[in-house]
Amino acid sequence: MSNDDFRNFPFMEMPRGILIKKGAIHEVGNVCKRFHLKGKGLIICDSRTEGIAGRDVQRSLEDGGFQTEIIQVEGATDDSVKVVEGRIVDNEEHFVLGVGGGRPIDVAKYVATLKDLEFISVPTAASHDGIASSRASIKMDGRKKSIKAKAPLGVIADIHVIAQAPYRLLASGSADIISNYTAVLDWKLAHRLKGEPFSDYAAALSEMTAKLLMDRANDIKPDHEESVRMVLKALVSSSVAMSIAGSSRPASGSEHMFAHALDVVAKTPALHGEETGVGTIMMMYIHGGDWKGIKDALMTIGAPHNAKGLGVTDEEVIEALVQAHLIRPDRYTILGDGLTREAAVSVARITGVID
Repeated sequence: MSNDDFRNFPFMEMPRGILIKKGAIHEVGNVCKRFHLKGKGLIICDSRTEGIAGRDVQRSLEDGGFQTEIIQVEGATDDSVKVVEGRIVDNEEHFVLGVGGGRPIDVAKYVATLKDLEFISVPTAASHDGIASSRASIKMDGRKKSIKAKAPLGVIADIHVIAQAPYRLLASGSADIISNYTAVLDWKLAHRLKGEPFSDYAAALSEMTAKLLMDRANDIKPDHEESVRMVLKALVSSSVAMSIAGSSRPASGSEHMFAHALDVVAKTPALHGEETGVGTIMMMYIHGGDWKGIKDALMTIGAPHNAKGLGVTDEEVIEALVQAHLIRPDRYTILGDGLTREAAVSVARITGVID
């Protein structure tokens, strides 16, 4: 490890407790009592996840003696954040639970940060690594922003519930983990060329997590609860790597910049993890690494590996590649000052992302 690890990253915020098992949804009340939480539990979900898990979370909390309120949000936006903030009564105790995929969890996480409340993450899908991280993705003024936020006090993941979600979500979460490979390469590059602080611990954990899923790609399959357990543990490990680093660097680099750019330019964007997976193929090619191995793993898992699989056009992929370096100009990656259109077309064609 680097001697500077603990000097550069002195404060590491991460979950205090993680419960991953069948039936975990019915233990939310007991877990919250174990954490000595007090007051009203604000259950943040959307119209779909309220029925999938939100009402079960409410029953478990009320059986544990807690007051509850379900608050529906339909997007991770600043408007949704204001809706939840409006339900918080000054001088009364509250804690928040994000129940769902990325959006309800991100809203709950960000509100907990703004209001200094405890936050419990209750994922209903294993689609990305935000379920346990200290980052929130919120759309503000029409643009999605990655914001430093409070890590969850606890993560309660019911394997049975998550196994019922569409397999596409699990494949997306797997692709998001595999994207750690290029994220760490970008981080190392920024450390060497720009002197950016670097954590050997965080980088090693992130790379190990990606390698685990690459090596066991054949074991990730639909209707298989052990697949859910494996991917969930990988997503939590990736989140912990970000907590150790104090930033999203171990799990977000040029491939994520491509994904966020695609969200802007595409008429119908794909899932976040799907986009980062395809981005990883192209960014690994630019790095000179084993992009074919990345592509093979995504194909084995059943995640998209080209524009057609993402449901976007070739032109949208090219435009996202050209714009990607503008997404986070403060974050140095292999993209540097950006790709020319000609270079973008070449990268996408060589890797088979476009025809």
